[in-house]
Amino acid sequence: MATKTSEDAAAGTTAAQHDDETAQGVETAAQDTAEKAETEGVSAEGTEGAADGALAEESADGPSDGFEDDAAQAKAPTGVGQGAGAVVSAALGLVSLSGGWIGTVAGARQQLIGQLRTSSTAGVATQIKAVYGDSWHTTALWAGFFALLALITGVVVLARPAFGTPGRPQAPWIKSVAWAGVSLGVIGLLLAVLKYSDALLALPSTS
Repeated sequence: MATKTSEDAAAGTTAAQHDDETAQGVETAAQDTAEKAETEGVSAEGTEGAADGALAEESADGPSDGFEDDAAQAKAPTGVGQGAGAVVSAALGLVSLSGGWIGTVAGARQQLIGQLRTSSTAGVATQIKAVYGDSWHTTALWAGFFALLALITGVVVLARPAFGTPGRPQAPWIKSVAWAGVSLGVIGLLLAVLKYSDALLALPSTS
């Protein structure tokens, strides 16, 4: 009878120890679960914070970069002025070959002045020089003036990119037209000098 009571007490003690171990295991599992949940919460919060920070930086950088690009494009030269200058240079070069309407009117005026200032008793050479020679020289002066303008305008257009936005090339057609104006200006200026110096189409000799 005493042996049975001892066995029952030992069994009760073993069951109590087993219950304590089970309770400790449950408590440990609960602590691990709580720590894991806290760790995941911190990681999620850190990830969300990083994502929000990256989104804020992207939002802050994106519009400003776009605005800066638009402002740079607005400030960049369009080349309209250079194209107009090239066309003007070529037109002035063409006008310089003939002296233009102004040169013709100025020559006719000088011819009229020569007729009025030269008496009928003057020599033939004097009359030719006053009536035709001075008129020819006046036309040559105006032709040289237009040729010089064409040359200067063409050179300015060709040199303009060196003083503009770095890395922005000049349109090929602008260069072509500007070089045409420079070439016509040089030819017109050369012809004007030859006409004014009587090396080209000199007055006839009266001897």
